[in-house]
Amino acid sequence: MDPDRPVGDELETRAGEKMRTARGWTLLSIVFVVAGCATQTNSLPTVSPASDIAAIRAVFDTTAAGWNRGDLSVYLSAYANSATAMGRTGLVRGPNGIGDQMRAGFWKTGRPDQVLSYDHLEVRPLGRDHALATGQYILNGAGQPNRTGWFTTIWERTPAGWRMIHDHS
Repeated sequence: MDPDRPVGDELETRAGEKMRTARGWTLLSIVFVVAGCATQTNSLPTVSPASDIAAIRAVFDTTAAGWNRGDLSVYLSAYANSATAMGRTGLVRGPNGIGDQMRAGFWKTGRPDQVLSYDHLEVRPLGRDHALATGQYILNGAGQPNRTGWFTTIWERTPAGWRMIHDHS
């Protein structure tokens, strides 16, 4: 018998000790990561879903007011520069592309033919910096039949305030 060779389950005991030590370090690492994340989360500014919803509703009011005054730039100011929209021709990119789509459909004379309003508007926060808004747009007046449709928009908090990043109307 070799005196330097482990006897019985001594080898398993040494391996078990190494595994327990490794598990201990892993557990300690997880505790530090969780604690670090909790500290970062608590350092974020407080977000009020009610005030965010009110802010997005205010942007909808601004877009309708701009539209109804014949100011397409005010209507388009609700869109982020990276915004996309689904229209009759498919995906449109950016406020300029969205504006071109509006001029081709609703602003053929350089002004909107009908007055814009929104109904059934619901805004749902999707985390701290994003929200989903759904509702119905209504175009009426000018001796024409009402045009209505349902929409879904995705919003993002930006330094300039809440802006649409996608519009599916």
